[in-house]
Amino acid sequence: MTTRVRIAELKGHLSAHLRAVEAGETVEVLDRDRPIARIVPIEPERSIVLMPARRPFAEIRDRVYPTANWGISSLELLLEERGDR
Repeated sequence: MTTRVRIAELKGHLSAHLRAVEAGETVEVLDRDRPIARIVPIEPERSIVLMPARRPFAEIRDRVYPTANWGISSLELLLEERGDR
C-alpha cells in the first residue's frame, strides 16, 4: 500500500511514517501535490550460515581434477564476465 504525505506532514510524524515503511508500506512524499520522493522498505538482509566441513581438508588436498575442455581459457571467461568493469 502507498501513502502520500506532504513534506510538513512527513516532518511532523516522521517516526510513524518510518514505522509504516518498516512494516512494508511505501510512503510517497509530495511537494505542493507533486511527488518528489518515495520511501520504500529495504530488502531483508540474507543471513549466511557457515556449515562445518564434512571431512578434513587434508583428505582432499592432493586430489587432481580433469580439465574442463571448454574451448576457452579461464582468463578469457573471466574477462568476458567482467566486461568493461
